[in-house]
This record gives sequence, C-alpha cells and structure tokens, in this order.
Amino acid sequence: MGTLKLGPLEDDRPVKLTVEIPAATYRDLVAYAQAHAAQHGQAQARSPEKLIAPMLERFMASDRGFARRAR
Repeated sequence: MGTLKLGPLEDDRPVKLTVEIPAATYRDLVAYAQAHAAQHGQAQARSPEKLIAPMLERFMASDRGFARRAR
C-alpha cells in the first residue's frame, strides 16, 4: 500500500457529533485505521471514530471551491 494522505493525528478537545454511515463505509474506515496505525508505527489502531475529523479537515483543506468561498 502507498503512503496514506492522512498524517499523524493530534490530540484535541472533541465536540460530540452523532452521524450515521453505511456499514461498508465503516468497514473501510476500520481498515484505514489499521493501515494508518501500521504506517505510523503504532502497535494498535485508533478507533475509527478518531479518524473522521482529521479526514474531514484534510478534505475541506484540499477543496478549492471551499477555499475560494472561505476567502
């Protein structure tokens, strides 16, 4: 597997948010968490829920249309 787009995760004070995602997406998220842990030398993967916020942040940061509106 190549390098994942999601870098190391920072600890931050969380805000509780409840969402529903398809089961297939959750399974992919679990697999991604395992790959992320392996890539960053972690013995155990973080819970998949911990990946959602950094993934969304990265997605929004790379969305040119969103960046233009934010200016």
